[in-house]
Amino acid sequence: MLVTGTLPSVMVDFDKISDPNAEYTMRDLSAETMGIDNTRGGTRDAEITDVQTTMVDGNYPWILVRVYTDAGLVGNGECYWGGGDTAIIERMKPFLVGENPLDIDRLYEHMIQKMSGEGSISGKVISAISGVEIALHDVAGKLVDLPAYQLLGGKYRDSARVYCDLHTEDEANPQACAEEADRVVSDLGYDAIKFDLDVPSGHEKDRANRHLRPGEIEHKAEIVEATTEAVGDRADVAFDCHWSYATGSAKRLAKRLEEYDVWWLEDVVPPENHDAQREVTQSTATPVATGENVYRTHGNRDLIENEAIDIIAPDIPRVGGMREGRKIAAMADMYYIPVAMHNVSSPIGTMASAQLAVAIPNSLAVEYHSYELGWWEDLVEEDGLIEDGRMEIPEEPGLGLELDLDVVEENMVEGETLFDEA
Repeated sequence: MLVTGTLPSVMVDFDKISDPNAEYTMRDLSAETMGIDNTRGGTRDAEITDVQTTMVDGNYPWILVRVYTDAGLVGNGECYWGGGDTAIIERMKPFLVGENPLDIDRLYEHMIQKMSGEGSISGKVISAISGVEIALHDVAGKLVDLPAYQLLGGKYRDSARVYCDLHTEDEANPQACAEEADRVVSDLGYDAIKFDLDVPSGHEKDRANRHLRPGEIEHKAEIVEATTEAVGDRADVAFDCHWSYATGSAKRLAKRLEEYDVWWLEDVVPPENHDAQREVTQSTATPVATGENVYRTHGNRDLIENEAIDIIAPDIPRVGGMREGRKIAAMADMYYIPVAMHNVSSPIGTMASAQLAVAIPNSLAVEYHSYELGWWEDLVEEDGLIEDGRMEIPEEPGLGLELDLDVVEENMVEGETLFDEA
């Protein structure tokens, strides 16, 4: 068995465990089952030899993924942060080894179907698949000598607009937020920023009931007023509520903020009930966004078709990967809905989102959540990734980034193992 960088606490040989789905499913989409055996020529006849993961202790625990090939080329990807993905990827590795990494769409569907009995509708299974899918785009681009955006259909722009998620030591203080907004816009060159609104106001009575009292709403309005006035027309300003409030409270908050120049109000109600989301969105002139907790094209369909959002905000290392993000953007575009990609990733996941952003017509911006982490850019060999609020898209093959394994090793979570070099 090939040993990966990250292993479960008890080593399991997933080649040996039973696969009940294989006994009855008609949806095994492996090359062997599908009868795919034509010679393609040159490096296009590559096969996957291994899949490995390593978790890095950034401002989030980033899960990096590597897909290895017999052509000597390696693809880098990233899952959404947290636990569970590494074991799921180890589970899926037998489905991938021996496959041609250029068949990205088929391999995505192959993983979905092979994992259908283990939860490939949403959650950590989809996050794990997303990380592999991004790595496949990277290695496929290297095999055919094309950047990832070209694999997605070409580009609408040379660079992706980036919005910076801001924090202060006193996030509940409107003046502190205003000062940080002005500093980041003036000194760092961003023309798009975001603040959290689900911060303590001193008026709360019950953390569990999702109700906003009048004083809480006024406190949030003070933050919005202070930050939007601080930057004026130099920057767009969005506000995140982290799925915190009841439908009625959300409607009152959104209504109260209509007098301000709010780019969007994000995740104002919990993500499970799309009818409640639609009610909030259609009750206000304040633009409303959501999407980071919704999985795959199917999960986003109701939000888009029922016009339950003004802006869709998928997270690419979580929603299903780059091609799934492309499909969501195409569906949203049919309803004239723009896309603002949620992102809390390392440079790998961020670049994957940016590559997609330049390949779709309805991209607003890609989130950047690590402006206070001094070594974020050091994780890769390239530099100058974000300048003046833009992420220039490399013309090098794949994602156009290579991991600096020394920096990866220096910043791994405790007990982690570094994955192999190419």
